[in-house]
Amino acid sequence: MAYDEAQRSFIQYHVENRKGERRGRLERGHGHAETLFLRNVWWPLRGSFQHLHPEYEVIDWRGRSYFADFAWLLPGKIKLIIEIKGFASHVRDMDRQKYSNELNRETFMFAMGYHVISFAYDDVEKNPDLCMTMLRMVLSRFEPGQARISRTLLAEKEIIRLAIRQAEPIRPKDVERHFGMDHKTAVHHLRNLCARGWLQPFYRGTGKRIVRYELARDFLDYLD
Repeated sequence: MAYDEAQRSFIQYHVENRKGERRGRLERGHGHAETLFLRNVWWPLRGSFQHLHPEYEVIDWRGRSYFADFAWLLPGKIKLIIEIKGFASHVRDMDRQKYSNELNRETFMFAMGYHVISFAYDDVEKNPDLCMTMLRMVLSRFEPGQARISRTLLAEKEIIRLAIRQAEPIRPKDVERHFGMDHKTAVHHLRNLCARGWLQPFYRGTGKRIVRYELARDFLDYLD
């Protein structure tokens, strides 16, 4: 099934199975940012909308209804909230009370068993590959037997975590010691991460020998 048809069926199914404000919120609140996330990130990564719920209602710590952009719900397992945040509404136009409410809501949701992740609208629009990589890393934690993720990708995800934790550039010997792998395999993973734009190599002198690797500037900007 093509994306456009699948997306229409996905929204129509949820509209038909809701009543009152839950239905009204979906009809009013599912807008451009949410549709862009489905088109640019979720669909290319997953190929279906199974277990995904748009404009998902959650009761906050005040007993008020809050509608998250999406919830990914695996029966009896995980409750993942996904938010798409634009700079204007979530930074520029947010006052202190709204800011406090947002933090309190996310903390309360965590206490209620939800995991909350957020993507910047600008990244969803202009850098969807990074969003897909991040989302793949998150989802792989919760469905290890089903995730579309290879052992190579799992190893590279762990190398990125190691690089983030270190206070200095990562070296092949760091990877070898941490993961108990041989030098050739460590170098292979590091070069793959360079090719994908996550790491950047540094050479010794004017030669071609790579001696260390650092997180790429684009990745650091995303973390900031």
